[in-house]
Amino acid sequence: MRVPVHYRWGFAALLFLPSAGAVQSPAAPPAAPPVGAPVLELPVRCRIGAECFVQNYVDADPGPGMQDFACGRLTYDGHKGTDFRLPDLEAMRRGVAVVAAAPGTVTRVRDGMEDVSIRQSGGAPAGREAGNAVVVDHGNGWETQYSHLKRGSIEVRPGDRVEAGTPLAEVGLSGNTEFPHVDFGIRHDGHTLDPYTGKEAGTGEAPACAVDQGKAPMPSGTLWSDAARRTLAYRPSALLGAGLAPEAPKAEVARDGGYGGKSLPADAPTLGVWAELMGGRQGDRVTLEVTGPDGRRLSRNEGAVPRPLAVLFFGTEVKKPAPGSWLPGPYRVTVTLRHGDGTVFREERRVELR
Repeated sequence: MRVPVHYRWGFAALLFLPSAGAVQSPAAPPAAPPVGAPVLELPVRCRIGAECFVQNYVDADPGPGMQDFACGRLTYDGHKGTDFRLPDLEAMRRGVAVVAAAPGTVTRVRDGMEDVSIRQSGGAPAGREAGNAVVVDHGNGWETQYSHLKRGSIEVRPGDRVEAGTPLAEVGLSGNTEFPHVDFGIRHDGHTLDPYTGKEAGTGEAPACAVDQGKAPMPSGTLWSDAARRTLAYRPSALLGAGLAPEAPKAEVARDGGYGGKSLPADAPTLGVWAELMGGRQGDRVTLEVTGPDGRRLSRNEGAVPRPLAVLFFGTEVKKPAPGSWLPGPYRVTVTLRHGDGTVFREERRVELR
Protein backbone atom coordinates (compact mmCIF):
# COMPACT_ATOMS: atom_id res chain seq x y z
CA MET A 1 0.00 0.00 0.00
CA ARG A 2 1.42 3.38 -1.00
CA VAL A 3 1.02 6.16 1.57
CA PRO A 4 1.65 9.87 0.84
CA VAL A 5 4.35 11.39 2.97
CA HIS A 6 1.99 13.68 4.88
CA TYR A 7 -0.31 10.90 6.03
CA ARG A 8 -0.16 8.18 8.62
CA TRP A 9 -2.41 5.20 7.97
CA GLY A 10 -2.91 2.36 10.34
CA PHE A 11 -5.42 0.21 12.14
CA ALA A 12 -5.95 -1.25 15.56
CA ALA A 13 -7.85 -4.48 16.09
CA LEU A 14 -10.12 -5.12 19.05
CA LEU A 15 -10.47 -8.79 19.95
CA PHE A 16 -13.46 -9.70 22.09
CA LEU A 17 -13.44 -12.18 24.93
CA PRO A 18 -16.49 -14.22 26.04
CA SER A 19 -18.92 -11.74 27.44
CA ALA A 20 -21.87 -13.40 29.16
CA GLY A 21 -22.45 -16.23 31.55
CA ALA A 22 -25.81 -17.81 32.24
CA VAL A 23 -27.29 -17.12 35.62
CA GLN A 24 -28.25 -20.76 35.98
CA SER A 25 -26.44 -24.04 35.36
CA PRO A 26 -27.22 -25.91 32.09
CA ALA A 27 -29.04 -29.23 32.11
CA ALA A 28 -28.60 -32.27 29.86
CA PRO A 29 -29.46 -31.87 26.14
CA PRO A 30 -33.16 -32.33 25.35
CA ALA A 31 -34.29 -35.39 23.43
CA ALA A 32 -36.04 -33.35 20.74
CA PRO A 33 -35.99 -29.73 19.54
CA PRO A 34 -38.19 -27.59 21.82
CA VAL A 35 -41.49 -26.21 20.52
CA GLY A 36 -43.79 -23.39 21.52
CA ALA A 37 -41.13 -20.70 21.86
CA PRO A 38 -42.25 -17.12 22.52
CA VAL A 39 -42.25 -14.77 19.54
CA LEU A 40 -39.35 -12.37 20.10
CA GLU A 41 -39.39 -8.64 19.52
CA LEU A 42 -36.27 -6.46 19.54
CA PRO A 43 -34.71 -6.31 23.04
CA VAL A 44 -33.29 -2.80 22.53
CA ARG A 45 -34.75 0.60 21.65
CA CYS A 46 -32.35 1.83 19.00
CA ARG A 47 -32.12 1.84 15.22
CA ILE A 48 -30.28 -1.31 14.19
CA GLY A 49 -27.50 -0.46 11.74
CA ALA A 50 -27.44 3.22 12.69
CA GLU A 51 -27.59 3.71 16.48
CA CYS A 52 -26.72 0.14 17.47
CA PHE A 53 -25.40 -2.97 15.76
CA VAL A 54 -25.39 -6.74 16.07
CA GLN A 55 -21.74 -7.36 16.87
CA ASN A 56 -21.81 -11.08 17.73
CA TYR A 57 -24.25 -13.90 17.01
CA VAL A 58 -24.59 -17.33 18.62
CA ASP A 59 -21.73 -19.64 17.62
CA ALA A 60 -23.25 -22.21 15.25
CA ASP A 61 -20.11 -24.33 14.95
CA PRO A 62 -20.33 -27.42 17.19
CA GLY A 63 -16.56 -27.86 17.32
CA PRO A 64 -13.66 -25.66 18.37
CA GLY A 65 -14.17 -23.30 15.43
CA MET A 66 -16.55 -20.37 15.19
CA GLN A 67 -19.25 -19.46 12.70
CA ASP A 68 -22.46 -17.48 12.88
CA PHE A 69 -25.76 -18.68 11.39
CA ALA A 70 -24.99 -16.92 8.07
CA CYS A 71 -21.58 -18.60 7.67
CA GLY A 72 -19.82 -15.42 8.76
CA ARG A 73 -17.42 -14.75 11.62
CA LEU A 74 -19.46 -12.36 13.74
CA THR A 75 -19.15 -14.60 16.80
CA TYR A 76 -16.50 -16.40 18.83
CA ASP A 77 -16.08 -19.98 19.94
CA GLY A 78 -18.81 -20.98 22.36
CA HIS A 79 -20.75 -17.69 22.29
CA LYS A 80 -24.37 -18.31 23.31
CA GLY A 81 -26.00 -14.90 22.95
CA THR A 82 -26.70 -12.09 20.50
CA ASP A 83 -24.73 -8.93 21.24
CA PHE A 84 -26.49 -5.65 20.47
CA ARG A 85 -23.71 -3.07 20.78
CA LEU A 86 -23.53 0.71 20.88
CA PRO A 87 -20.96 2.62 18.81
CA ASP A 88 -19.23 4.24 21.79
CA LEU A 89 -19.35 4.97 25.51
CA GLU A 90 -20.99 8.35 25.01
CA ALA A 91 -24.04 6.59 23.56
CA MET A 92 -24.10 4.40 26.67
CA ARG A 93 -23.92 7.41 28.95
CA ARG A 94 -26.85 9.03 27.13
CA GLY A 95 -28.86 5.89 27.76
CA VAL A 96 -30.31 3.23 25.46
CA ALA A 97 -33.21 1.18 26.79
CA VAL A 98 -33.15 -2.62 27.04
CA VAL A 99 -36.71 -3.97 26.85
CA ALA A 100 -38.45 -7.30 27.31
CA ALA A 101 -38.52 -9.30 24.09
CA ALA A 102 -41.75 -11.13 25.02
CA PRO A 103 -44.38 -11.18 27.78
CA GLY A 104 -43.36 -12.83 31.03
CA THR A 105 -42.42 -12.51 34.68
CA VAL A 106 -39.10 -11.24 36.01
CA THR A 107 -37.43 -13.99 38.04
CA ARG A 108 -33.88 -12.78 38.72
CA VAL A 109 -32.09 -9.45 38.83
CA ARG A 110 -28.50 -8.48 39.54
CA ASP A 111 -27.28 -4.88 39.86
CA GLY A 112 -24.41 -2.95 41.41
CA MET A 113 -21.52 -4.03 39.19
CA GLU A 114 -19.42 -1.22 37.74
CA ASP A 115 -19.50 -0.30 34.05
CA VAL A 116 -15.87 -0.88 33.13
CA SER A 117 -14.05 -2.74 30.36
CA ILE A 118 -12.19 -5.90 31.33
CA ARG A 119 -9.14 -4.20 29.84
CA GLN A 120 -9.21 -2.04 32.96
CA SER A 121 -10.84 -4.40 35.49
CA GLY A 122 -9.05 -7.61 34.53
CA GLY A 123 -12.37 -9.48 34.44
CA ALA A 124 -15.44 -10.08 36.59
CA PRO A 125 -15.50 -12.49 39.54
CA ALA A 126 -16.39 -16.10 38.72
CA GLY A 127 -20.13 -16.53 38.36
CA ARG A 128 -20.67 -12.85 37.63
CA GLU A 129 -19.38 -12.73 34.05
CA ALA A 130 -22.80 -11.56 32.78
CA GLY A 131 -22.52 -8.42 34.91
CA ASN A 132 -25.76 -6.69 35.83
CA ALA A 133 -28.55 -8.81 34.40
CA VAL A 134 -32.27 -9.51 34.24
CA VAL A 135 -33.94 -12.88 33.58
CA VAL A 136 -37.56 -13.11 32.42
CA ASP A 137 -39.64 -16.32 32.58
CA HIS A 138 -42.03 -16.78 29.62
CA GLY A 139 -43.62 -20.01 30.82
CA ASN A 140 -43.26 -23.66 29.77
CA GLY A 141 -39.53 -23.64 30.45
CA TRP A 142 -38.72 -20.61 28.28
CA GLU A 143 -36.71 -17.65 29.58
CA THR A 144 -34.69 -14.76 28.24
CA GLN A 145 -31.63 -13.15 29.78
CA TYR A 146 -30.34 -9.59 29.32
CA SER A 147 -26.69 -9.16 30.40
CA HIS A 148 -24.06 -6.40 30.83
CA LEU A 149 -26.65 -3.81 31.87
CA LYS A 150 -25.73 -0.34 33.11
CA ARG A 151 -25.30 -0.08 36.85
CA GLY A 152 -28.29 1.51 38.58
CA SER A 153 -30.49 1.43 35.46
CA ILE A 154 -32.56 -1.69 36.21
CA GLU A 155 -36.25 -0.78 36.51
CA VAL A 156 -37.80 -4.16 37.42
CA ARG A 157 -37.76 -6.55 40.36
CA PRO A 158 -38.43 -10.29 40.71
CA GLY A 159 -42.15 -10.95 40.44
CA ASP A 160 -42.86 -8.02 38.10
CA ARG A 161 -45.03 -8.84 35.11
CA VAL A 162 -43.72 -7.43 31.81
CA GLU A 163 -44.99 -7.21 28.25
CA ALA A 164 -42.96 -7.13 25.06
CA GLY A 165 -41.36 -3.69 25.00
CA THR A 166 -41.47 -3.08 28.77
CA PRO A 167 -38.26 -1.23 29.79
CA LEU A 168 -35.98 -3.41 31.89
CA ALA A 169 -32.76 -1.38 32.11
CA GLU A 170 -30.18 0.32 29.88
CA VAL A 171 -27.28 -0.98 27.81
CA GLY A 172 -24.10 -1.07 29.90
CA LEU A 173 -20.53 -2.29 30.25
CA SER A 174 -20.70 -4.49 33.33
CA GLY A 175 -19.21 -7.96 33.66
CA ASN A 176 -16.83 -9.56 31.18
CA THR A 177 -17.01 -7.22 28.22
CA GLU A 178 -14.91 -4.68 26.33
CA PHE A 179 -17.65 -2.64 24.63
CA PRO A 180 -21.10 -1.31 25.63
CA HIS A 181 -23.78 -3.80 24.69
CA VAL A 182 -26.55 -6.06 25.89
CA ASP A 183 -26.01 -9.79 25.44
CA PHE A 184 -29.45 -11.22 24.71
CA GLY A 185 -29.99 -14.93 25.28
CA ILE A 186 -32.96 -17.28 25.13
CA ARG A 187 -33.16 -20.66 26.86
CA HIS A 188 -35.58 -23.56 27.01
CA ASP A 189 -35.29 -25.87 30.03
CA GLY A 190 -31.80 -24.46 30.57
CA HIS A 191 -30.56 -25.00 27.00
CA THR A 192 -29.50 -21.98 24.95
CA LEU A 193 -31.01 -21.49 21.51
CA ASP A 194 -30.03 -19.26 18.61
CA PRO A 195 -32.99 -16.90 18.09
CA TYR A 196 -32.09 -16.63 14.39
CA THR A 197 -32.43 -20.36 13.71
CA GLY A 198 -34.44 -21.76 16.62
CA LYS A 199 -31.76 -24.41 17.09
CA GLU A 200 -29.81 -25.22 20.22
CA ALA A 201 -26.42 -23.53 20.36
CA GLY A 202 -23.33 -25.64 19.78
CA THR A 203 -25.11 -28.84 18.75
CA GLY A 204 -25.67 -30.57 15.45
CA GLU A 205 -23.87 -29.45 12.29
CA ALA A 206 -22.48 -26.08 11.34
CA PRO A 207 -24.59 -24.28 8.71
CA ALA A 208 -23.85 -24.96 5.05
CA CYS A 209 -21.94 -22.04 3.59
CA ALA A 210 -23.40 -21.83 0.12
CA VAL A 211 -24.89 -18.37 0.46
CA ASP A 212 -23.35 -14.92 0.20
CA GLN A 213 -22.92 -13.61 3.75
CA GLY A 214 -24.13 -10.19 2.69
CA LYS A 215 -27.45 -11.61 1.47
CA ALA A 216 -28.03 -14.37 4.02
CA PRO A 217 -31.77 -15.01 4.45
CA MET A 218 -33.36 -15.34 7.87
CA PRO A 219 -33.79 -19.09 8.56
CA SER A 220 -37.35 -20.40 8.51
CA GLY A 221 -37.09 -21.56 12.12
CA THR A 222 -36.27 -18.12 13.48
CA LEU A 223 -37.81 -17.07 16.78
CA TRP A 224 -37.92 -13.37 15.83
CA SER A 225 -41.24 -11.74 14.96
CA ASP A 226 -41.92 -10.59 11.41
CA ALA A 227 -41.20 -6.98 12.39
CA ALA A 228 -37.93 -7.93 14.09
CA ARG A 229 -36.84 -10.01 11.09
CA ARG A 230 -37.08 -7.01 8.79
CA THR A 231 -34.95 -4.95 11.15
CA LEU A 232 -32.39 -7.68 11.82
CA ALA A 233 -31.31 -8.41 8.26
CA TYR A 234 -27.79 -9.86 8.44
CA ARG A 235 -24.97 -7.34 8.03
CA PRO A 236 -21.48 -8.87 7.75
CA SER A 237 -19.88 -5.44 8.27
CA ALA A 238 -20.93 -1.99 9.46
CA LEU A 239 -19.47 1.45 10.09
CA LEU A 240 -19.49 2.16 13.84
CA GLY A 241 -18.22 5.71 13.53
CA ALA A 242 -16.08 8.12 11.52
CA GLY A 243 -15.06 11.76 11.55
CA LEU A 244 -12.33 14.31 12.15
CA ALA A 245 -10.18 15.02 15.19
CA PRO A 246 -7.91 17.96 16.16
CA GLU A 247 -5.01 15.53 16.61
CA ALA A 248 -3.64 12.23 15.41
CA PRO A 249 -6.73 10.08 16.03
CA LYS A 250 -6.67 7.72 19.00
CA ALA A 251 -8.88 4.64 19.15
CA GLU A 252 -9.52 4.99 22.88
CA VAL A 253 -10.75 8.58 22.47
CA ALA A 254 -13.05 7.66 19.57
CA ARG A 255 -14.47 4.69 21.51
CA ASP A 256 -15.23 6.99 24.41
CA GLY A 257 -17.16 9.29 22.08
CA GLY A 258 -14.56 12.05 22.30
CA TYR A 259 -14.64 12.93 18.60
CA GLY A 260 -18.34 12.70 17.92
CA GLY A 261 -20.68 15.57 17.10
CA LYS A 262 -18.23 18.40 17.71
CA SER A 263 -17.09 21.27 15.51
CA LEU A 264 -13.34 21.82 15.25
CA PRO A 265 -11.25 25.01 15.21
CA ALA A 266 -10.27 26.18 11.74
CA ASP A 267 -6.75 26.97 12.99
CA ALA A 268 -6.04 23.37 14.08
CA PRO A 269 -2.50 22.47 12.90
CA THR A 270 -3.57 18.95 11.94
CA LEU A 271 -6.78 17.21 11.04
CA GLY A 272 -6.99 13.61 12.16
CA VAL A 273 -9.28 11.40 10.09
CA TRP A 274 -10.65 8.22 11.61
CA ALA A 275 -13.11 5.41 11.06
CA GLU A 276 -14.06 2.32 13.04
CA LEU A 277 -15.61 -0.72 11.38
CA MET A 278 -16.97 -4.01 12.64
CA GLY A 279 -16.90 -7.34 10.86
CA GLY A 280 -14.10 -6.74 8.35
CA ARG A 281 -13.38 -9.82 6.23
CA GLN A 282 -9.91 -10.71 5.02
CA GLY A 283 -9.12 -8.91 1.78
CA ASP A 284 -11.85 -6.27 2.15
CA ARG A 285 -10.72 -2.86 0.91
CA VAL A 286 -11.32 0.23 3.05
CA THR A 287 -11.17 3.71 1.53
CA LEU A 288 -11.14 6.86 3.65
CA GLU A 289 -11.64 10.21 1.89
CA VAL A 290 -11.86 13.82 3.12
CA THR A 291 -13.47 16.60 1.09
CA GLY A 292 -13.36 20.28 2.02
CA PRO A 293 -16.18 22.87 1.95
CA ASP A 294 -15.15 23.91 -1.56
CA GLY A 295 -15.57 20.36 -2.87
CA ARG A 296 -11.83 19.75 -3.16
CA ARG A 297 -10.61 16.35 -2.03
CA LEU A 298 -7.94 16.78 0.63
CA SER A 299 -6.97 13.16 1.14
CA ARG A 300 -7.69 9.63 0.02
CA ASN A 301 -6.25 6.52 1.63
CA GLU A 302 -6.95 2.88 0.98
CA GLY A 303 -5.96 -0.28 2.80
CA ALA A 304 -6.83 -3.96 3.03
CA VAL A 305 -8.20 -5.88 6.00
CA PRO A 306 -5.33 -8.27 6.80
CA ARG A 307 -7.43 -10.98 8.48
CA PRO A 308 -10.95 -11.44 9.88
CA LEU A 309 -11.25 -9.12 12.88
CA ALA A 310 -14.15 -8.14 15.11
CA VAL A 311 -13.41 -4.40 15.04
CA LEU A 312 -10.85 -2.31 13.16
CA PHE A 313 -9.84 1.29 13.82
CA PHE A 314 -8.31 3.24 10.94
CA GLY A 315 -6.64 6.61 11.28
CA THR A 316 -4.64 9.09 9.24
CA GLU A 317 -3.64 12.75 9.39
CA VAL A 318 -4.06 15.58 6.91
CA LYS A 319 -1.58 18.46 6.99
CA LYS A 320 -2.67 21.94 5.99
CA PRO A 321 -1.80 22.51 2.34
CA ALA A 322 -0.55 26.05 3.06
CA PRO A 323 0.12 28.38 6.04
CA GLY A 324 -2.93 29.80 7.76
CA SER A 325 -6.24 28.33 8.82
CA TRP A 326 -8.34 25.63 7.26
CA LEU A 327 -11.19 26.85 5.11
CA PRO A 328 -14.19 27.09 7.48
CA GLY A 329 -17.32 25.14 6.69
CA PRO A 330 -18.55 21.55 6.47
CA TYR A 331 -16.00 18.82 5.74
CA ARG A 332 -17.10 15.41 4.47
CA VAL A 333 -15.50 12.14 5.59
CA THR A 334 -16.49 9.29 3.27
CA VAL A 335 -15.82 5.67 4.23
CA THR A 336 -16.20 2.90 1.65
CA LEU A 337 -15.87 -0.82 2.32
CA ARG A 338 -15.59 -3.19 -0.65
CA HIS A 339 -15.68 -6.97 -0.67
CA GLY A 340 -14.44 -8.37 -3.94
CA ASP A 341 -16.14 -6.45 -6.74
CA GLY A 342 -19.03 -5.32 -4.56
CA THR A 343 -19.51 -2.34 -2.26
CA VAL A 344 -20.57 -3.39 1.24
CA PHE A 345 -21.26 0.19 2.32
CA ARG A 346 -20.37 3.76 1.46
CA GLU A 347 -21.22 6.21 4.23
CA GLU A 348 -20.54 9.87 4.89
CA ARG A 349 -20.01 11.90 8.05
CA ARG A 350 -19.88 15.71 8.20
CA VAL A 351 -17.82 17.81 10.58
CA GLU A 352 -17.90 21.63 10.80
CA LEU A 353 -14.71 23.68 11.04
CA ARG A 354 -15.13 27.17 12.48
